[in-house]
Amino acid sequence: MFIRKIGLIGRTYRHIARYSEILGVLFKFGFEDLVISLKVEHYLDLGRQILFFKRKEKIEHYSRAERLRMALEELGPTFIKLGQMLSTRPDLLPPDFLEELAKLQDKVPPFEWEEAKGILEAELGPAWSEIFVDVALEPLAAASIGQVHLARLVEGEEMVAVKIQRPGIRRIVEVDLEILFHLATLMERHLEGWAMHRPTEVVEEFGRTMEREMDYRIEASNIERFAANFLKDQRIYAPKVFREATTERVLTMEYIQGIKADQINRLQTEGFDLKELAVRGADLVLEQILIHGFFHADPHPGNIVVLPGHVVCFLDLGMMGRLDRSTREDLVDLVMAVVRRNESALVEALLKLSVWEEEPDRRALGRELRDFIDIHLDRPLKELELGRLMQELFHLASKYGLGVPSDLLLLLKALTSIEGLGRRLDPDFDMIEKARPFVERVQKERFHPRRLAGDLWEFGKEIAQAIKEMPGELRAVLRLARQGRLKFEFEHLGLDPVVNTLDRTGNRLSFAIVLASLIIGSSLIVLSGIPPKWRDIPMIGLAGYLVAGIMGFWLLISILRGGRM
Repeated sequence: MFIRKIGLIGRTYRHIARYSEILGVLFKFGFEDLVISLKVEHYLDLGRQILFFKRKEKIEHYSRAERLRMALEELGPTFIKLGQMLSTRPDLLPPDFLEELAKLQDKVPPFEWEEAKGILEAELGPAWSEIFVDVALEPLAAASIGQVHLARLVEGEEMVAVKIQRPGIRRIVEVDLEILFHLATLMERHLEGWAMHRPTEVVEEFGRTMEREMDYRIEASNIERFAANFLKDQRIYAPKVFREATTERVLTMEYIQGIKADQINRLQTEGFDLKELAVRGADLVLEQILIHGFFHADPHPGNIVVLPGHVVCFLDLGMMGRLDRSTREDLVDLVMAVVRRNESALVEALLKLSVWEEEPDRRALGRELRDFIDIHLDRPLKELELGRLMQELFHLASKYGLGVPSDLLLLLKALTSIEGLGRRLDPDFDMIEKARPFVERVQKERFHPRRLAGDLWEFGKEIAQAIKEMPGELRAVLRLARQGRLKFEFEHLGLDPVVNTLDRTGNRLSFAIVLASLIIGSSLIVLSGIPPKWRDIPMIGLAGYLVAGIMGFWLLISILRGGRM
């Protein structure tokens, strides 16, 4: 796990230079209010140079969302990836921020060939040159995590793309994640309303995502599973992975020569039917989501290559989403509830898809959803953007404490990306219409006799297993009873006020009895005339009266403070 929790005990100076740099960039782009609200100065001695940081450029004419994007770009790879992840979080950010952060792209200069060669030697051994020949010293592409070099395999003379991880990137990400976790902790502590969003959990989830992306063996497995799902489908092509030349920091796969999906003019020149490409791309992504439950989480135009015959190839499969069958069916219920304007069914589907600690007010949520449906469905369905519609829906749900699972957030990103590409290829593209046959297919499979029989069989097996285990469980309970180790725990909810009232009543009653006994005893002593005396009055009786007076006054004060006589 990348994240080690820093700054939670005492002070930390371990990453002081990077911490100062991050806060300086936030000041530079006009987020001094955020930094001051986090009270970072209580944890780091940053000095007054941070508090009075001079902005290096005019940023007043940029919106706050644009300034956030610019700040993340300047802070480097980890923060660019964080911004891309946050662009899928309608439960955390408003739509204008989501739209701006979606523009974030890796703009990182390539590293030198000597460094790349060092990675190859460390991962594949000194004999790496016996695997590749004709290695291109200049990278074909460079990104924040790694860069790609073209080469040929010694065996087979096949052209391959070799992705090599950037030197030192793991250490950079580790440091940034530790600082981000500390900032998230301060957000939960000092920013009103942010504790419910659990920023620390967001950073932890982001850390797990980065850890998966930085292990190229996981990407290799993703490519192979993806290819197996479409093994007999001629519409799609998956590059071949060469496992013998793939490690944690090196990925070797078949080099795909084609046209990027966003090169509209070139596609038209080459004679491709843009409407057909829009339909095919959407069909393939929807099939990944609703049929296979294993989908490309970032199908932006740069990750989609078009091959002859309108064959589509998806690249960069480091980030993949996964949906189990139950979630896919709940997702279909959600879409159908929106289309049919059924707010009660929409509430149920939304609750099934979300994570929450306390169930929200269903009536209030239903009223909000009814307004949501009225606003968005008063126009033709083809004018609706399915991805944006679902983003706004989950943003609304977040107001009621409903969280969105990470894989559903990846789904929103995938739908938004492919829908945007579809509209660029075909202005009349209708994502909801393209989703209709897949929704119907999921619904039919749900009630297929084979499926029902399978569900009944699984239910029967669970019942049989429970019956089989019951005697053993009962013997265990009886064994604990014989040994005197059987314990029952009861928790009474809502009885604390009653118990407290009874405690106070009992205490006051006991106090009053002691007080009365003291007065009676003192009176008997006074009447009996027991010495020593003061002015012919027994002193022990006087002392008893004095104590009784103090106790009586104390009891009266406590009753008056309780508000009841």
